[in-house]
Amino acid sequence: MSIQLFTKTVKQNESLSYDDMIQAAELVFNEETPQEDIAAFLVALSEKGETTEEIAALATVMKANATSVPVPNGAYIDNCGTGGDGLKSFNISTTAAFVLAANNVSVAKHGNRKISSASGSADVLQALGIHTNFTINDSVDLLKQEGITFLYALNVHPKLKRIGEVRRAIGKPTIFNMVGPLTNPVNLTTQLVGINRPEFVSEYAEVLRILGRERAVVVSGTQGMDEASLDGENKLALLENGEIKAFTLNAEDYGLSAVSVSALIGGTPEENAVILRDLLKGKQSPYFDAVLLNAAIGFFAYGSAASINEGIDMARDSIMSGRALSKLDAVVEYSQSILKERIR
Repeated sequence: MSIQLFTKTVKQNESLSYDDMIQAAELVFNEETPQEDIAAFLVALSEKGETTEEIAALATVMKANATSVPVPNGAYIDNCGTGGDGLKSFNISTTAAFVLAANNVSVAKHGNRKISSASGSADVLQALGIHTNFTINDSVDLLKQEGITFLYALNVHPKLKRIGEVRRAIGKPTIFNMVGPLTNPVNLTTQLVGINRPEFVSEYAEVLRILGRERAVVVSGTQGMDEASLDGENKLALLENGEIKAFTLNAEDYGLSAVSVSALIGGTPEENAVILRDLLKGKQSPYFDAVLLNAAIGFFAYGSAASINEGIDMARDSIMSGRALSKLDAVVEYSQSILKERIR
């Protein structure tokens, strides 16, 4: 079957069933499918609006095509967001990952270079001295040693390179933004996902339920920010015991100052690396508060914190004690040692 037939269906504003989307996704990853046909399909899906079944099916196929990452049995979390909000905020979830890992949360962070942002997680990690050329064994060893690892999407999804070319040609968010956080090759028990579609928060939690997460939190902030924002109402959904509960959250209710999304804008990867390191040294700013809030939700999603309030206390202690900065330094040191071994 040709992907053009699926595109035609979608253009008629008809959603694909889970099984049909499995077939379409396999064609997307087929090297023989012309890139322009893939682009047309992705654009058509975006214009129609992706459904839970379409997203879950694409995630299933993409993960099936991923490289195996043989981590020890354990409870792992990812806090990767969808991106695509166009707000160019600094790397909040990457910073929060160090805060979480410094407090005994096992983090398998899935990330990519910038596609629709100024600095993707892989870009800022590179600027910090954490390279993206880990082998699978390197990534697993880092996770064992430090309780955190970074899985660069192109390293674990070899078929993504071609898709990346298509996405860059399209130049705006597609279903792959929605699917990215769902395709971590590590089997996650829990997850925190920021998405750029506030109206889709509960539906995204349903995708996570379909994919077998035991517990998860989905959040969308002001202006569709794919993180919890400090200004206005955040929309969230908690997946727990197979049930989904929607709720809202306002940063001011947790003693944090309300500032606009514009106060969280970052810059180049190098500029964001400076923000990140200063923040982990305890420098107070809206960046600091944003990381506190998002790390707090991460602790709550993982089950380490019984409430967001408790999570904020844990996040603040992780930073102000110096543990989060030490965790960053340990990962940088590990990364640099790998490079030195390869030079020998």
